[in-house]
Amino acid sequence: MENNVTPIRSRQAFLSPKNPAFLQNRIDRYYRERVMNTWDGGHIMRGRTPDQYSTLLSSNDYLSIAQHPKIKYAIADSIERNGSGTLMSGIFLHGDNKQLALEKSFANFMQSESSIISQSGWCANTGLIQSIASEHTPVYIDVLAHTSLWEGIRSAGASAVSIFHNDPEHLERQILRKGPGVVVIDSVYSTNGSIAPLVDIANICEKEGCILVVDESHSLGTHGPAGAGLVVELNLTSKVHFRTASLAKAFAGRAGIIACNLEFSDYFKFEANPAIFSSTLLPYEIAGLQATLDVIQKEDWRRSKLQQISKKVRESLDDLGYNLNGSLSQIISLESGTEQQTIILRNALEKRGVFGSVFCAPATAKNRALMRFSLNANLDDYSVEKIISVCREIRGEVGMQNWASTRRSRYATRVTPAVNVA
Repeated sequence: MENNVTPIRSRQAFLSPKNPAFLQNRIDRYYRERVMNTWDGGHIMRGRTPDQYSTLLSSNDYLSIAQHPKIKYAIADSIERNGSGTLMSGIFLHGDNKQLALEKSFANFMQSESSIISQSGWCANTGLIQSIASEHTPVYIDVLAHTSLWEGIRSAGASAVSIFHNDPEHLERQILRKGPGVVVIDSVYSTNGSIAPLVDIANICEKEGCILVVDESHSLGTHGPAGAGLVVELNLTSKVHFRTASLAKAFAGRAGIIACNLEFSDYFKFEANPAIFSSTLLPYEIAGLQATLDVIQKEDWRRSKLQQISKKVRESLDDLGYNLNGSLSQIISLESGTEQQTIILRNALEKRGVFGSVFCAPATAKNRALMRFSLNANLDDYSVEKIISVCREIRGEVGMQNWASTRRSRYATRVTPAVNVA
């Protein structure tokens, strides 16, 4: 029987310009060397899809507040009242303004003279380094510091001087060689959860006349009194010139913060490119962050629970023989080494319902890829035991005993002398 229905004409696909050879060569190299040769045609970041029974350890919502009713109400109410507000650069803000009021709230929270709200942690870090360093300034930076800090050094045209991870002695030697400058560290490092020796580094900076910048992205909200961070906890506010943080971690928002002195805050807004050439936060983002700040300060039980969970998981995985690279926080990483080994680890974990985050180059050094667990306050006893039992079960399957990180841990145990603490 003849079909007289007129066929629907398919919509023609849009065509983009052909890539010139210099760009196509880079793209082809990525697919050839990483996707095909290293990842065997798959993708290291894309394994299984989690289901409702999976344990998710990839979110930076450490305090489990993203669904907090008070925060959701503040955001919804602001949208209803204000919509998207007035879109403009922050250099035009003055007078009675909610973003300026939020900056005062954060300054009080962080025990600082002033604070600056940025569009993101990336903007905060790149803008800060750009506005305090120049081509004549040595910037001493821990090798594991956030990439945004490295990008800030590059955009400032300054000289980056790498410092061994958490090594104050190496920092001091480099300063004595190259002179005073800017020292840039994280308080809690995002790749392995280790904590910086802040007191030692602050004392070196004070003695040698250096500016100290501490990125508290992974400690603001989770550490210190009412979540004010490690610098406050250690009573170092008078020795740390600048503190920065991404508010997309424990604050479960989308912004960045810089704690600084009052004189600098106005200078920054008219000197840093991210401050001048980007729009302000939207009203509902400001309202949400103001509510979040209140929740974080008042609900101390979330920090306590997170610390208990983190301690148990760290100690259990350490007993199982995993090298946690000095983690003392809610960030726990299993350093599997090569990207091929990390895909094996990812698959073994996800097959058993545990989903973490893959970190590989350029986020890590080559052949030091890892699976990162970001623990959160919403994990119940069953989920915690599941994480531990799965990590116990897969050790042979993933070849944990043969990882370079495991060998380093065994070597460190053999060569470290016993310390008499009696």
